[in-house]
Amino acid sequence: MDEEPAILDRPVETKSHTNAALKETLEDYTLRFAPRSYRTWSAGVVSVSALGGIAYLADFAIGANIGISYGTGNALLGIGIFAVVIMLTGFPLAYYAARYNIDLDLITRGSGFGYYGSVVTNVIFATFTFIFFALEGSIMAQGLELGLGIPVAWGYLISTLMVIPLVIYGMKALAKLQVWTTPLWLIMMVLPFGYLLLRHPESVSSFFAYGGADGKGVNFGSVMLAAGVCLSLIAQIAEQIDYLRFMPPKTPENSRKWWAAVLVAGPGWVIFGALKQIVGLFLAVYIIANVADGATIANQPVHQFLEIYQDMMPHWLAMTLAVILVVISQIKINVTNAYSGSLAWTNSFTRVTKHYPGRLVFVLFNLAIALILMEANMFDFLNTILGFYANCGIAWVVTVATDIAVNKYLLKLSPKVPEFRRGMLYAVNPVGFGAMAASAGLSILVFFGAFGSAIKPYSPIVAVVIALVLTPALAIATKGKYYLRRSDDGIDLPMFDEHGNPSDARLLCHVSGIDFERPDMIASAVPGPNGEKQYISSLSLSTDKTGEHVLPAD
Repeated sequence: MDEEPAILDRPVETKSHTNAALKETLEDYTLRFAPRSYRTWSAGVVSVSALGGIAYLADFAIGANIGISYGTGNALLGIGIFAVVIMLTGFPLAYYAARYNIDLDLITRGSGFGYYGSVVTNVIFATFTFIFFALEGSIMAQGLELGLGIPVAWGYLISTLMVIPLVIYGMKALAKLQVWTTPLWLIMMVLPFGYLLLRHPESVSSFFAYGGADGKGVNFGSVMLAAGVCLSLIAQIAEQIDYLRFMPPKTPENSRKWWAAVLVAGPGWVIFGALKQIVGLFLAVYIIANVADGATIANQPVHQFLEIYQDMMPHWLAMTLAVILVVISQIKINVTNAYSGSLAWTNSFTRVTKHYPGRLVFVLFNLAIALILMEANMFDFLNTILGFYANCGIAWVVTVATDIAVNKYLLKLSPKVPEFRRGMLYAVNPVGFGAMAASAGLSILVFFGAFGSAIKPYSPIVAVVIALVLTPALAIATKGKYYLRRSDDGIDLPMFDEHGNPSDARLLCHVSGIDFERPDMIASAVPGPNGEKQYISSLSLSTDKTGEHVLPAD
């Protein structure tokens, strides 16, 4: 699909909408399956690109904030719980994305939510992207103010505008950016931490002895509050998946590299995230103990690195490196935040309205919300914002992961092969949608103290338990009948090749006049001029306002 094929005659409105969608989705596959013809990267390149997206400095701020609030012991245990939950829930999602080459929204549709039911989870994910864009933008603005004297309000605007040129070019530009900047970022981040351990070994004992603001010692309530803040990052797996969906086909020859890439760049991101949170807390404790007025700046990553750099080199060079590190980190993660957020908004809007406005519209929309959050000084309310959001993210991700692991593989009530095409799915599946709504709703009530202060710290546990229990319970209660509207897509060609990878056989979409790969196609309810069977792509179906091409239910 290197050239744009001709579009067949059809109504002008449908033609313009589909044509606009095609121009962009041929680059980033906003609305659909990522075809084999586009997935030309090696497993290693995809993995490095995905891990480049976790270069954010927010982890340092999160680790510092929970440690300052609850002490080192509670923070470390909270980070441990966070890592375990992410690993367990992230694996099935990452595997499905890499194996079937679809993003988390498409996985969610066929994992208990339905064609329209997953729209709400797209909104949850889009919220994640602008919250963390705003957090990273705030960190960058702090660096620009400190290093260049740029007012914070202008720094917010600069950090927002600078990512737009990179985001509009999609996956190809992002992969190059992440691969080329990751080595420099790693050196600049790891070097000061290693230096601090060697030069000031006494800082290790101070770190473990730090009791935080409450000084109550290790207790389960504080551990869960710390874990709740960290678990706001649970939706990060969706951004990892936005890269993993471009994995090459899994074959006997590349099996080890394929699995290694999926595990490291999928759930394995949390290992790097947890380490960064611990380092952020370590640096914060060091600054509080050794820098005048350190408590006021200890949770700001730019100050964390500046203080260590200054111990290694002249002030001017330390300041330069600190600002460079902040800028590189912000660009690496915020191009991913802006890109993934625009995909989520575009997908939901097009599905609901059957109109494709262009992904750039939602790039700007997502960035505008992030800028408003920055100007509202969200950094001062970080724990509350992230603690609240964690309940929504947990409800969604745990529900989908449970549907895959339990309903698909153990109970076999959910189809093992993920389905995402319009016409094959019911509009809403009560299994996933109901479990997520109950999990998010009740855990948010717990978070805000509706059931008393004693249970308030445990809202993450409430979210996990309800999603874990209710997802299979609803599947059993409904006997799995709301997963598939149809069992046959009307195409005789096999869906997978001899290795179980999505087939690269191509069929002509009679609406767009373009060949699409087999997994993206479905038979059209509209026969050809001579009564012959015609096929339509999921992309064209998503912009079909009349619904005339949708096959009837079984």
